[in-house]
Amino acid sequence: MIEAEREDEASLDRALIERWRDGDERAATAIVERHAPALARFASRLGVTDDVEELVQDTFVRAFAALDGFRADSSLRTWLFTIERRLVLDRRRAAKRRGQDVEMDEEHAATGYGPLDTLIADELSQRMGRAIERLSRMQREVFTLRVQEGRSYKEIAGILDSSEGAARVHYHNAVRAVKEFLDD
Repeated sequence: MIEAEREDEASLDRALIERWRDGDERAATAIVERHAPALARFASRLGVTDDVEELVQDTFVRAFAALDGFRADSSLRTWLFTIERRLVLDRRRAAKRRGQDVEMDEEHAATGYGPLDTLIADELSQRMGRAIERLSRMQREVFTLRVQEGRSYKEIAGILDSSEGAARVHYHNAVRAVKEFLDD
């Protein structure tokens, strides 16, 4: 996305936040409708297989509770990704304490062209999923945010509480690892 489009998106989000702060409940609905699909995709890429909708809902509950403190140092979507990622990490830690296995599964995508196209796309998606699954958690998160969500390194660093340089290194290493896996 080019910089002007990102600024338009940020302006729209700021306007919706102001409307919500002024008591307009429709603004909250608009915020959810704008960002819920991206949060669901991000959750899937983080390996969440169960209760994705619940996770997205919890993310918005936590975000709206803290929205008065949102300073807009980053985009609203980046802030929401950060909240969601922390919720996922909290849930994983809680599951680990309870001795539960945390199941991770990658989403399978297929094209709508024809049976052969669908078969090829599904196989590629499975191979890609296996390649991404082999990445470290940090590499997987950086790769997903960069490739699937189109986030900048600065935004990724903010979401992952890291530096831009570290985000770049993790992304570079993730791309190299995915390529090596796919070349095998």
